[in-house]
Amino acid sequence: MKWVGLVLAALLAAGAYVFFGVLPGRFDAKTNVVLPHGAYKVSAAARALHKTIPIADLHADTLLWKRDPAKRQSRGQTDLVRLREGGVALQVFTAVTKVPKNMNLDENAADSDQLTLLMAAQAWPPRTWFSIYERAAYQAGRLAKLEKDAPDRFIFVRSSADLQRALDEDKLAGIYGIEGAHPLEGDLANIARLYDQGVRVMGLQHFFDNELGGSLHGQSGAGLTEFGEQAVDAAVAQGVVIDLAHASEAVVRDVLARSSKPVIVSHTGLKGHCDTARNIPDDLMKAIADHGGLVGVGYWEAAACATSPEGIAAEILYGVGLLGADHVALGSDFDGAVTTALDASELAAITQALMDAGLDNETIRAVMGENAVRFFLENLPAQ
Repeated sequence: MKWVGLVLAALLAAGAYVFFGVLPGRFDAKTNVVLPHGAYKVSAAARALHKTIPIADLHADTLLWKRDPAKRQSRGQTDLVRLREGGVALQVFTAVTKVPKNMNLDENAADSDQLTLLMAAQAWPPRTWFSIYERAAYQAGRLAKLEKDAPDRFIFVRSSADLQRALDEDKLAGIYGIEGAHPLEGDLANIARLYDQGVRVMGLQHFFDNELGGSLHGQSGAGLTEFGEQAVDAAVAQGVVIDLAHASEAVVRDVLARSSKPVIVSHTGLKGHCDTARNIPDDLMKAIADHGGLVGVGYWEAAACATSPEGIAAEILYGVGLLGADHVALGSDFDGAVTTALDASELAAITQALMDAGLDNETIRAVMGENAVRFFLENLPAQ
């Protein structure tokens, strides 16, 4: 019955090929969608203006997926090649480390984790399958590898000096963050460990409540817990920027009352412009801006209520009117399981849409990149 063993071996090999070689790419392509569209018309004036702007984006989940970010990819919304074609000078790469079942905007329980199977299928090290901290550490390693593979094009930014060097050398500056403080695993010592891995931006929550407090999409609506207060204090003292994307309204208020340091909302929409469960009220956004903060506007429907360049421009104009031109930035959420109408190479279409909407060049420069560059030059550790 030797043939039975051969058949079983062949079936196992075929199954392994599908699980490890086929499914991750198909899931990526199905999850990170760029809607079919023709080439966007960008005038010579818009293209010339765009080329002078250090385009900056506060949130992309590139590191989650099984692709080489140094090379042009046929799926997803980012890679180093397309980012540079889009004029991006600064990109915050954020690690997703735990995702609940369904990822509802209204309510999620914290007792499920949909990423373990994806980690295994993408052949991540077994240590990442059951440790959220290790998932963040592994993605930091991927960003460090990008710097090693493309030293002439990319710098892993850990300080304001690194950022200035990247700008001076015309290389993409990559800042590393975590989406939700789940990698702390309830241990404050992990803040210093993550800082050593390169984390400079810390989101407090993602789609569910955690040890730090309530999520905008969780079940409690709670503010900061005692552990959350300690974690915010420790992160700020370490030199880490707090990101309030996905935080409950109560957490937002608690953080603003607790810390004098400016914060960001890395990827969001403005509720007065797009009234969905993804966006917090305008008065809280205004409080963040008044605190010296920065709001990154998103490109997907739940954030902007429109995915076209014109729709994104309308969201930006609303944000400028509400918050002031100095407090609005880009927060694409590229590769974050969102559907968009453009990828990273096509960002000049947003510049064109802003010009068409009547925004002046100085404000366009600010929201498309200068605000974010200035924010991180002022708020990253000096060295």
